Amino acid sequence: MNIYFVSLGCDKNLVDSEMMITGLRKAGHCIIDNEQEADIIVVNTCCFIGDAKEESINTLINMGEFKTYGKCKLLVACGCLAQRYHKEIREQIPEVDVIIGTMSYEALNEAIDECLLHEGETKECLESIDYLPKPLHDRDSMSGGYFAYLKIAEGCDKCCTYCIIPKVRGKYRSVAMEDILAQARHLVDNGAKELILVAQETTLYGKDLYGEKSLPLLLEKLSEIDELKWIRILYCYPEEITDELIDAIKRLPKVCHYLDIPIQHGSDHILKRMGRYTDQAEIKRIVSKLHEEIPDIALRTTLITGFPGETQQDFDILKEFVKEMKFERLGVFTYSREEDTKAAEFEQQVPQEIKEVRKNEIMEIQQQIAFAYCKEQIGRVMEVMIEGRLPEEGVYIARTYMDAPDIDGYVFVESEWNLISGDFITVEIIGADEYDLIGKVVEDDSEGVEA
Repeated sequence: MNIYFVSLGCDKNLVDSEMMITGLRKAGHCIIDNEQEADIIVVNTCCFIGDAKEESINTLINMGEFKTYGKCKLLVACGCLAQRYHKEIREQIPEVDVIIGTMSYEALNEAIDECLLHEGETKECLESIDYLPKPLHDRDSMSGGYFAYLKIAEGCDKCCTYCIIPKVRGKYRSVAMEDILAQARHLVDNGAKELILVAQETTLYGKDLYGEKSLPLLLEKLSEIDELKWIRILYCYPEEITDELIDAIKRLPKVCHYLDIPIQHGSDHILKRMGRYTDQAEIKRIVSKLHEEIPDIALRTTLITGFPGETQQDFDILKEFVKEMKFERLGVFTYSREEDTKAAEFEQQVPQEIKEVRKNEIMEIQQQIAFAYCKEQIGRVMEVMIEGRLPEEGVYIARTYMDAPDIDGYVFVESEWNLISGDFITVEIIGADEYDLIGKVVEDDSEGVEA
């Protein structure tokens, strides 16, 4: 069968999509990029916030039209929306033939076969959200570049008051280290130069399996893979960052001096209402320590504006916090009121227009910080990974260790030589253009490289 696959949502969801696509290929199906020619369409959905939920619903409805105007025989809904709203999907989107929950993707092939045999029946597979599927070691990567994601854990135990993840993904469960390493070796053997570690929270990795936080050990084991160049860590909760983890980042050359630390706010009042485990003083202490121990580290964080009860005073505290911290990378979301979360029932819900105004104010502050940071990079000699070329402009696109793919900025490289995507080269930063850098190739790259 020809199958068209749509993966929505976060990079953790992308890993699930890659598991499903690999399983479908091994079962003899062909993955194609034309929905009009597809016999089966699979949509891996997201429901983390309202916009993601709306996108997933609209995608299912749009893909359902190919059952009338295309060759589609089956429409499959997978992932978070399918887990959380399976009854509503069954009742309100009748075009959907198969519903696969977040922990049930191993059943996808069998469910497709059954539906093809019993035309007109809806097949629903909803494994317990505390089950952990066995990862395929030979998983294909869909990233489209020379990087791949490694999901090292599933679920979350933090239960932040605004977040639905524990109810659709279950409690925190680490993936066995041998399974992670087997996937990593396969991905690197198939061209990946950078592996990006993801989970709802990476810093707690291994505590449930091995009795202690084992991310530093995992970093050591991954660093032993010869052809692997970069290891990047995302989603580190600040309160779980240990001295051992900081030491591993400092000590292991392949581990990028980059951390994604979602802090969500700077007001102690709002942090407490969010159910977060840190206050402003603790966040400052952790960030200060990271900069002291690893002076060239780039820190990314995310914030939420308009959380229920956020007063003008809380927002003013947040603005001053952003100005003081000067995070190298920062993104802002407006609060999304999600049913079945504690925060949805809180009083003092903030109007959407105020959420948006506050988001824009924070981004204006951060813009100046980010632009200034980029200008400070001029004169540095750095190693970058080539990602492609803009032929009309005659420049190559690259990333530094400071830039996660599809999130952060780029380096536009001027070169007289033909460069190949996936290559690591040495460049001197000669300019800055807002969030991006401009570099030129250093002919002798044997010295002065910053990894």
